[in-house]
Amino acid sequence: MLVYGTCRVNEVPVHPCQSCALRKTPLFMPFSADDLRFMMHFRDGEVELDSGSMLFHEGDALTSFYTVLSGQGARYKTLQNGDRQLVNFVFPGDLVGLAGTVTGETTASMLAVSNMRLCRFRKNRLPELFGRQPERAYALTWIAAVEEHFLGETIATLGQRNATQRLAWALLKVYQRLEIVGMADQDGSVPFPYRQGDLADALGLSLVHTNKTLAHLRPWARLANGRLSVTNRDALAKLAISNGDSPIQRPLL
Repeated sequence: MLVYGTCRVNEVPVHPCQSCALRKTPLFMPFSADDLRFMMHFRDGEVELDSGSMLFHEGDALTSFYTVLSGQGARYKTLQNGDRQLVNFVFPGDLVGLAGTVTGETTASMLAVSNMRLCRFRKNRLPELFGRQPERAYALTWIAAVEEHFLGETIATLGQRNATQRLAWALLKVYQRLEIVGMADQDGSVPFPYRQGDLADALGLSLVHTNKTLAHLRPWARLANGRLSVTNRDALAKLAISNGDSPIQRPLL
């Protein structure tokens, strides 16, 4: 269901690290003055992607990795028969492209589902990060570990939760993740530019089953006009067999 495009990465003026809106949200651990000075030196610029543009394709050898500053994306794999499997949604604060810089080949493609802005870091500066700034290097390792943990939780969801539980879990996770980085509107809804087919693909469900289950969940959560609203997160958490806790505070690169 994803709309695939070509690589259209636009260089844009760099915002000062001091004014980074993500740093001011409760999701991310505060930077020390030393961290801030180093990151201003370590970063390599900022880029923008139009909705529907590709940042990189599966199999690319990357020389850069990125932190998402704004907008939403999706990572997906292409199967041998040409079908595409959505791997995960990408939100502000997420790190993308690291595996492709370390292993020499990306394991998934990265698509902008809305307009996106990303902070860029060069692969050849990684030794400097580990050598000069061990706390920032630890943050990089921590972020990679969080992605592995979330992948494990996703696999458990696909294996152990039924359709209603899967969708309740996914909607709750997405809502909490976007709300905590300040993306909730005055009515409490958050942007959800993905299609129902993308959600079905990510959760291993048919589109028909997804549509019916979303209708069943409307008393607690609703997708409409590209927005996600959660009206009763406790009930949604109970349906999802989840504790409903907010995302834990994490480092930002």
